[in-house]
Amino acid sequence: MHFDRRFLSTVLPNAEIIGDIFPEYPSIAIDSRKVRLGDIFVALKGARFDGHEFLSLAIENGCVGLIVAQDQQVLLNQIDPAVLNKILIIIVPDPVVALVQLARAWRSSFNYPVVGITGSVGKTSTKELLAQILKTAEIAHCVSKGNLNTLVGASVSLLQMRVEHKVAIFEIGISQRGEMDELADLVRPTIGLITSVGHAHMGGLGLPADIASEKRKIFKFFGESNIGIINGDQPLLANIAYTHPVVRFGLKTTSQVQVRKIIIDNGKISCAVKIYGHKFNLELNGTHRSRVFNSLAAAAAAYLLEVPIDKIVTGLKQDLALTGRMEHKQLKPEYGQGLLIDDCYNAGPESVKGALLAFEKLPVKGRKILVLGDMYELGSESNFWHRQIGRFLQKATSINYIILVGEQVNSVKQTAPVTLEIDLVPDWQTALKLLTELNLQTNDVILVKGSTHGYTSGLVYLINQMTSVNSKPDLIKPAVTVKELAL
Repeated sequence: MHFDRRFLSTVLPNAEIIGDIFPEYPSIAIDSRKVRLGDIFVALKGARFDGHEFLSLAIENGCVGLIVAQDQQVLLNQIDPAVLNKILIIIVPDPVVALVQLARAWRSSFNYPVVGITGSVGKTSTKELLAQILKTAEIAHCVSKGNLNTLVGASVSLLQMRVEHKVAIFEIGISQRGEMDELADLVRPTIGLITSVGHAHMGGLGLPADIASEKRKIFKFFGESNIGIINGDQPLLANIAYTHPVVRFGLKTTSQVQVRKIIIDNGKISCAVKIYGHKFNLELNGTHRSRVFNSLAAAAAAYLLEVPIDKIVTGLKQDLALTGRMEHKQLKPEYGQGLLIDDCYNAGPESVKGALLAFEKLPVKGRKILVLGDMYELGSESNFWHRQIGRFLQKATSINYIILVGEQVNSVKQTAPVTLEIDLVPDWQTALKLLTELNLQTNDVILVKGSTHGYTSGLVYLINQMTSVNSKPDLIKPAVTVKELAL
């Protein structure tokens, strides 16, 4: 497959193609600020931003091509013709539709295994663990970056597939009913993996049974030659009759990939793992129990990809650092000393409970301080689940002080143990003031936990203000987000 005029004309018959400078392989950017040399910039229009306003910036940053909407092509007149003559310009009725069409056609030209990973929690971690295993085994692979897991994000990722790859791994995320149908049809995974079903995006997906039903649609186009991987401990996934082969992972002995004897102590996790008939002991750094189950899921996929067991074990044992997920950061000197744990990428009932248990197991000589923001996208069940987190705090007996940030977290305070010292504040600035007054010391540790909304507009500012490592560039809000697109 070549990304040339013939390919573009076939896939986009209504496009006007200007110029004869075609990159050997497509590399797509949808954020003008993140354009790299050689990218094709797709100008997407959202509710708040229009990528067409940033065409000049994209060119300045090194793009070699533009995909522009017909009704916006007049904006090209504002750019020096001598500059435009050096790049490829593709004018289409709708850039979003064009991007998806290009990705669908590009995907269809490859026949190596494609792993699609979905689930309420653990998608990115499982994806990165599998990629880590493949890297250890020196298997050339393509993996979606960051959280590019929606229709547009998946399209960008699919266009990264190359002939030299042996495997492709894509994260698939949904927040509304019907989205998985489109994504499964676009990505066409040959192996589908569902990490778990939990209380996430309930406003758009409904109750857990509805969420499970939507997640299972990742298998919609599966036949006898395709294999699904599911969490065998969850009845909503395990107690289903599938028309294709299924591999289960979890604690239950009915799972082909099992874990036993999980021990969390002194900052490490040890457990016994069995992959079909292969048994081995696994020791991981950290205290978060989800690390074990994400490792099982990744191991199951790797085994199906015929990765040797020793390479799977070696890959799993390596530390996994992900932005905004139990990420350790050092405090700036002006805010005292100690450690801040950034777990602010997202928050739902399951992930908050998991973070609290991991924090409880963390060996700390000083004070443990929790900063907890609102959990979003829980629909009519929001108050119930915030109250449940309050009750769950009974298991976090080592926490010395809690700052609740937002409005919905008021329900957490109502049901939290009366012995806990808790302050409820409206915003991150007030939380920062309270933390500054604590005179933080070397052995003190702060856990900051919040939803994605908090990471883009609230608690991320608290984190970036207090820590030496600024994590925001990795998750900065693009000029156009997928949810803002008028699809």
